[in-house]
Amino acid sequence: MIPWEKIDTVLLDMDGTLLDRHFDDFFWEELVPEKFSHLKGISLSVAKKQLYAAFKGEERTLNWTDIYYWSDRLGLDIVALKMEMSGQVRVHPGVLSFLKFIRDLQKEVVLVTNAHPKTVQIKLGQTDLSPYLETILCSSDIGVPKEALEFWKKAEEVLLFDKTKTLFIDDNEAVLHAADAFGIKYLLQKSNASSRRVQISSTAFPPLARFDSLID
Repeated sequence: MIPWEKIDTVLLDMDGTLLDRHFDDFFWEELVPEKFSHLKGISLSVAKKQLYAAFKGEERTLNWTDIYYWSDRLGLDIVALKMEMSGQVRVHPGVLSFLKFIRDLQKEVVLVTNAHPKTVQIKLGQTDLSPYLETILCSSDIGVPKEALEFWKKAEEVLLFDKTKTLFIDDNEAVLHAADAFGIKYLLQKSNASSRRVQISSTAFPPLARFDSLID
């Protein structure tokens, strides 16, 4: 149970939390390797091996989610591919009901994401989420990813939230640990980040299967 009377601000991640991560899993693990294999004239298995290693090398950096960086590095128009596939973006069950609920409670709602601003623009354009979001903060606005403690220090300065009266929901355990170390009081980990992939939930943070379970 969430003590809503003690919460002023709700910080929400996007990919895997509000949105079904299946879109991103398919895009980066299947579609991009397929396009890369055709571009380079190599097998799909070789393309996947090369790309997965490249992606791994940029984890927890701003490059990891920078679609312009990957366009330049891979020689593919990642923006065009995302726009072409954007009709497959899906919101997790219960999200809209939850957003309406916390709007009625007059909580400040902020999207806090590692996604590139262009990616955010493309995805939100395919959803009904925007009217419920008062502010959007991307890690590129801060200069470090959410996994870094420095992100949260700077985010507090930008957003002016009281960490003792803030709820943060994310599917990424490393991000949640950083938020916890910073001192955000209420933390939940979105389970079932992808509708097509079984996820073993962490025991470090309370799991959230469906957003509408938070509605009193």
